[in-house]
Amino acid sequence: MKRQIPVFLVGMFGLFMIFQYFVPHESSEWVYEFLLDWTIIIGIFAMALGLWSMYRVAVDKIVTRKPNWGYSYLTLTGLVTMMLFGFTTQNGERWGWFFPFVITLNLTFIMIIQARQAKQGGRSLFLGLAAVFFVATILIGILDDAWAFHFRTAEGLRSTMFVAFFDNILIPIFATMFSLLAFFIASAAYRAFRARNLMATLLLMAALVVMMRFNPYFGPISPYLSDASNWLMNVPNLAAQRAIIIGVGLGIVATALKVILGIERGYMGKG
Repeated sequence: MKRQIPVFLVGMFGLFMIFQYFVPHESSEWVYEFLLDWTIIIGIFAMALGLWSMYRVAVDKIVTRKPNWGYSYLTLTGLVTMMLFGFTTQNGERWGWFFPFVITLNLTFIMIIQARQAKQGGRSLFLGLAAVFFVATILIGILDDAWAFHFRTAEGLRSTMFVAFFDNILIPIFATMFSLLAFFIASAAYRAFRARNLMATLLLMAALVVMMRFNPYFGPISPYLSDASNWLMNVPNLAAQRAIIIGVGLGIVATALKVILGIERGYMGKG
């Protein structure tokens, strides 16, 4: 029954989502909207599961001293800190003891993780320190009224600390990652564009035409380059994109039918 019930539910709801598309009735639309609301709820549980999985992976990396385990501390500290910023706002012009609150809470988690990897004698020490930091966190949270938690509203997402960290730390990190991707793309393009055969030569010539179109130093031949580039982008490139989209669509339909009919059971941990 542990396997038949999920297969039955997936098949029933999958078939309903197919047939409701062809039944434009109020009852059908109401059930459709009701099921879509459930996807939001399931998505929230999936996010919680993802957070727990990330925590387990980071802690396991620290405890077993895998390569670059120190970065896992930064990951967990950043996770806890951003979550606190997202749920808190200041009541006045000052944050009061908010930053000691953040530090003591992070130290609590760090001491608990250290206790997991310490030997018997050191484990008691780390657990004692974790208890001290946790008590300090609770006292600051109760006694300090310069800031407050907001779990039921989105005020925390507009707080100065959350916005400042997002704009000044996360966005530069994303920009750095995408900047590094440019070098990987250039390296991959160099390997792909080498004229080793006819197809690679055509790919190289097409790429050169498209790139030279944006070069301002090809003044007299720019109109010809522009026409050739537009033809490449609108005819062969668009045809290839549509072929890929059709192939992806057929693959999605085939996979969905396999899931609905119970042939594909990877979502239950079994193939």
